[in-house]
Amino acid sequence: MPEDAFTEHRPLLFTIAYEMLGSATDAEDVLQESYLRWSQVDPATVEHPRPYLVRLVTRQGLNHLRAVRARREEYVGTWLPEPIRTAPEVSDDATLAESVSMAVLLVLETLNPTERAVFVLHEVFGYAHGEIAAAIGKTEVAVRQTAHRARRHVLARRRRFEPDSGATREIIQRFLRAAATGDIQALMDLLAPEVVSISDGGGKVAAARHPITGRADVTRFALGVARTGAASVPVEHATYNGMPAARFLIGGELDWLLAFEIHEGRITGLYGIRNPDKLRSADTVLRLDRKGP
Repeated sequence: MPEDAFTEHRPLLFTIAYEMLGSATDAEDVLQESYLRWSQVDPATVEHPRPYLVRLVTRQGLNHLRAVRARREEYVGTWLPEPIRTAPEVSDDATLAESVSMAVLLVLETLNPTERAVFVLHEVFGYAHGEIAAAIGKTEVAVRQTAHRARRHVLARRRRFEPDSGATREIIQRFLRAAATGDIQALMDLLAPEVVSISDGGGKVAAARHPITGRADVTRFALGVARTGAASVPVEHATYNGMPAARFLIGGELDWLLAFEIHEGRITGLYGIRNPDKLRSADTVLRLDRKGP
């Protein structure tokens, strides 16, 4: 049955769609559209289902990405990728963990749709230029040039981070404790000089409209948030996008999520997602797969 092959490869297909779009909701839409097309295919005509399905999802992902770009340009405040709760084992695959991190997904947003698709398929999933050319309807020469350009762009802008671990969770705990107690020096010691704090409220809840950069300004912002009462809200530790994160709960429900980018023992990035639309599915652990069955 067609659905059997689709179900078998679904984690891989979802991961490709999510990395192309930076949104679990949009990725699910792409998979639904792709499945409808797959269900109309005679299985006897498809000798190798996996590459066929990857091509199908890639094409639908490109169509969807082109459609949502204008919407994101009109987004209120700073746009962040929709966070996905990931299993701890994602951190064991360094390539996968980095590719779904907030920092890399934000860099991918600066690529055009074709560059993004080529980079994701080649650099993350290891597809050959010829295979990608067949998926996106370009020549192999054009894909090779696009891959080189996209890789250079991403490598120049990506940020290093340490995946979720006991050590990173200890740093987070110290950060939250320092913010709650107003310990300015402790906060300064935990933050890297070039630290960046980005908040996403989507214009629906209170959030900083622009990125906050530098240790002093991020410290002031953290203390200001703590004074609003956030420090007394119950907090849970979790893994999102392969990164250590803190879940802030109000009435037992997730009110906002803070993902931490940590490198060499210092916090280099804070990603706060408050847009309720992006938190609707944030409790569900999603299975990611870079290699497929």
